Amino acid sequence: MSRLLALDYGKVRTGVAATDEGRIIASGLPTVATSELLDFLDSYLAEEKVGALVVGLPVQMDGSPSESEGDIQQFLRKFVQKYPEMPVHRQDERFTSKMAAQSLRLGGASKKKRHNKGLVDEISAVLILQAFMDKNPF
Repeated sequence: MSRLLALDYGKVRTGVAATDEGRIIASGLPTVATSELLDFLDSYLAEEKVGALVVGLPVQMDGSPSESEGDIQQFLRKFVQKYPEMPVHRQDERFTSKMAAQSLRLGGASKKKRHNKGLVDEISAVLILQAFMDKNPF
């Protein structure tokens, strides 16, 4: 089997998570500067067998797209052009940042760690991936 890779795409940095090859456990990978995201993905996809990409879908409470969706669509056009065979799935990402911050707080993380936006983005990517896996068992 192959891994699933998830992104919590942001204007400045992007949280990244991946499953193991058996698609059982979602784990965070280092947060990547968004300006370097395609280079990171090139390297990662050259080294690891990835079966699909899961990208967070930022929506408002009323279901309308968030303003960051335009940036994500621009990124996805580039990604699909470069990797046309790679399936891309979208996963609602509402509340993932709040849940990530709460998990750090409940886990006893120091105030410095709780305010580390890169760590929050990484955990958000894990939550996006886990939610996708829960809805789509393989």
